Amino acid sequence: MTYQQTLDWMFRQLPMYQQKGKSAFNAKLDKTKLLAEHLGHPENKFKSIHVGGTNGKGSSSHMLASILQEAGYTVGLYTSPHLKDFRERIRINGKQVSENFVTSFIAENMVFFETHQLSFFEMTVGMAFSYFSKKKVDIAIIEVGLGGRLDSTNIIRPEVSLITNIGLDHTDMLGDTLEKIAYEKAGIIKKGVPVVISEYQDETAAVFKSVANECDAKLIFADQGKQPAFATSLLGRYQKKNSRGVVAVLKELSAFEVNDQHIVSGLAKVVQNTGLLGRWQVLENTPLTICDTAHNSEGLQLVLDQLLQQEFDALHMVLGFVKGKDLDAILPLFPKNAQYYFCRPDIPRGLDTGILQKNAIDFDLTGTVYPSVKAALKTAKERAKETDLIFVGGSNFVVAEVL
Repeated sequence: MTYQQTLDWMFRQLPMYQQKGKSAFNAKLDKTKLLAEHLGHPENKFKSIHVGGTNGKGSSSHMLASILQEAGYTVGLYTSPHLKDFRERIRINGKQVSENFVTSFIAENMVFFETHQLSFFEMTVGMAFSYFSKKKVDIAIIEVGLGGRLDSTNIIRPEVSLITNIGLDHTDMLGDTLEKIAYEKAGIIKKGVPVVISEYQDETAAVFKSVANECDAKLIFADQGKQPAFATSLLGRYQKKNSRGVVAVLKELSAFEVNDQHIVSGLAKVVQNTGLLGRWQVLENTPLTICDTAHNSEGLQLVLDQLLQQEFDALHMVLGFVKGKDLDAILPLFPKNAQYYFCRPDIPRGLDTGILQKNAIDFDLTGTVYPSVKAALKTAKERAKETDLIFVGGSNFVVAEVL
């Protein structure tokens, strides 16, 4: 099969969570463990850092990879979802896995995948672990897909675990309180392995303390210490919280030599070193057009706070969501004095624009429905003056379509 045919086959397997939602969530590790055995346990053949959380885990993963690259190490990076190309999920020193490896891996293991009905995510995790093992990386940064305790990535024993901000997202699968969600995220804490919490939150601290105590794991709340704040090239004020957690992780990484210069340089070159996309990314300067993948209330609040501090004459919001979002919690965050361009990301989980517009009206958000993300952005560009600001967001998939 060609690369595209291979991807088409992968996407047709058991529903892909990002596309289908809860129906694709497989809350078990049995098949992942079976796959690891089939592949010769590649997860045991490289060192790793495990990164979970609700908001900030992707940015934090890229920061860690960039800094360790600056320190001279060969660094694997596994993240999800991808925005433009599937291969964004699996990188070594910023370079995406080859199309040939993707097609060969699937071809060699297809019978096993079909026999055991592995999901898209389970296959992808196995592919990443095999790639990092074969390429003999010094260390791999592994981002959790969903939750933590029962996520397919949770078969590794990392050098350090990192848990970023906890917010109310995926409540239908992870629980409807911050405490319940924190318990699922805390599932990546391993016996005797240090764990860093990027952001102290009253509602979740007791959960992390309890699980860390049970695992005899050193627990560090990164924002409770006196460590200096480092600047990062990633735009968005929220990245300061992420960078504190990253620096705290590196201080626990005793087997690797990383100094302050590596940290400064790595944080200044995150996009250059790792190819990170979609975090407060400036698409155009005239008019200023910004996209961000924040998609839950906690993440959006941070982004919108920063957005409203920009200078502009009028604000144009290209906005779309996926089904299952708590619109009653999210929509009140958005400014009323903006023009909205409602759109639906082109995936089965995309929220109908009529539903979005109807709910938006209840919160005094006025706008027009468009048949696609691109049509919405095109109209916003036509209407915006040079001194206006256009924002694109609400979903990873909305951002993916404009990239």
